[in-house]
Amino acid sequence: MLIYIGRRLLMMIPTLLVISFMIFLIIQAPPGDALTAKINECLARGEMGCAQNLTKLRGQFHLDDPFIVQYGYWILGLLKGDLGFSITYEERVSEIIGDRLWLTVIVTLATILFTWAVAFPIGVYSAVKQYSLSDYVVTFIGILGLAVPSFLFALILLYFASVFFGLSIGGLMDPEYIDAPWSWAKLASIGAHLWIPTIIIGASGTAGMIRRLRANLLDELHKQYMVTARAKGLPFWRALMKYPLRMSLNPFIADIGTLLPELVSGAVIVSVVMSLPTTGPMLLEALASQDMYLAGAFLMFLAFLTVVGVLLSDLALAALDPRIRLGAKATK
Repeated sequence: MLIYIGRRLLMMIPTLLVISFMIFLIIQAPPGDALTAKINECLARGEMGCAQNLTKLRGQFHLDDPFIVQYGYWILGLLKGDLGFSITYEERVSEIIGDRLWLTVIVTLATILFTWAVAFPIGVYSAVKQYSLSDYVVTFIGILGLAVPSFLFALILLYFASVFFGLSIGGLMDPEYIDAPWSWAKLASIGAHLWIPTIIIGASGTAGMIRRLRANLLDELHKQYMVTARAKGLPFWRALMKYPLRMSLNPFIADIGTLLPELVSGAVIVSVVMSLPTTGPMLLEALASQDMYLAGAFLMFLAFLTVVGVLLSDLALAALDPRIRLGAKATK
């Protein structure tokens, strides 16, 4: 196990390097950049001093150097913990995204817990009560959750809350805490606002997880070992918890590798609709303005989540399912 973990950790280094190269290549592919756009804006307003100051930044950040040289400086900065300079906000990237990263982590963790807490009991109940009225209801809700886009769900809730209750459910905290330092009062305000975006962002994933768990559990319930356990007199729920349910949890664990980046990237439109101060809206703005250092920092964050999530899911699957052996060679 330790050898496998060490080998996977070493593999993360070239994997992240290749991903970083692809990210930088894609960001640089469109013509122009954020600095050129700002210089043109200054020239259009007749502010020659502003344009000259911005022009100096081209040499400071090596924007006129060849692509591979720019990439080299960027990756060396990342290794030193320097995320670069945002042209759009005219600040260091690390100073801009600090709070947004923490808020994104809070929303993501809350959504994952919500997804598992809701999908697990409903999926099990739906499989055990197959073809019952409750199973049909859960199936209908699951299909509805998969069919309705998250941003449309957010718009519907915003409309009904405003029209029928006179409430504004947008945002992730009360207005007085937006630029305030972290405190217990700010955390309490976030907790009070957190449940709405958690339900909206997690609705689709919860519906899909219920369907997968139900299908896997139904498959396991009809296997021979379950029939044998019941024939020997083992109570149904004890047999269910000991054997088929454990084997059916693989989707929950395997989804860790993709669930983390999907929640961060998939909630971009929801964050814009609900005015959530997470990384999503800023990433969208950075990509639109070609702010390469700001966009690159967010995309590398998603890549890191994916690589770490896949490693954690592999280790958890090996611990959960004895049929999986890490590092074992295939045998006939």
